[in-house]
Amino acid sequence: MPGTGAGMHPASTAESSETTPRQSARRTSFGSLSIQYDDRVLTPRAWTSAQSMWAADVSHLGPPGRLLELCTGAGHIGLLALSAGSRDGVLVDIDPVACRLARANAEEAGLDDRVEIRHSPIASCLTDDETFAIVIADPPWVPDTQTDRFPGDPLTAIDGGADGVDVARECLRTIDACLHRDGAALLQLGTVPQANLLGDWLSEQGSPDLAVDEMRVFGDRGVLVLLRRPGSDGR
Repeated sequence: MPGTGAGMHPASTAESSETTPRQSARRTSFGSLSIQYDDRVLTPRAWTSAQSMWAADVSHLGPPGRLLELCTGAGHIGLLALSAGSRDGVLVDIDPVACRLARANAEEAGLDDRVEIRHSPIASCLTDDETFAIVIADPPWVPDTQTDRFPGDPLTAIDGGADGVDVARECLRTIDACLHRDGAALLQLGTVPQANLLGDWLSEQGSPDLAVDEMRVFGDRGVLVLLRRPGSDGR
């Protein structure tokens, strides 16, 4: 079962979740938070709280500034990270239903005064000259030939394209455009080969100015990758 944070594939903008029948809300515990979600977003996976906690850890040592989350889904990963510190945050998703759920979850967590929910595609989610100290990215990472293995998950929440990292590449381009020179990014992927594929891509000329700093593997559930600027104070 994929462990993504319920992000939506940018290619799916033409089909809004608002056109689907209203779904019954569900609720689950995620770390110290109570998170509501429904069938139109990916069910929060307990293991992904490790991404929140890792982001909180690097945040304590990072430069001043806000936290950005891309493909936020119901908002649980970014909100849990924010709840462990005092930073403000911007949570982004292309899906309006995900944004409504993330906003409701921020309010319930008492974080609504520190969080902006931004309904936008990844590529155009930034305003001019925005800089973020910490970025979390939870893109869909299931290869498009394997999505039928997960019939209970929304397709747009798991479809990562031919090699599973199409949306991750788009996330990294946006991270490159906004990450503080001494900041850090936490990317969620499905497998070590996917992480290696992105690492090789980042080494190519013209790719985002980012480098893999550390990788943590969570069995067959997923992989977390810490990225920084080459030569930054954090490396």
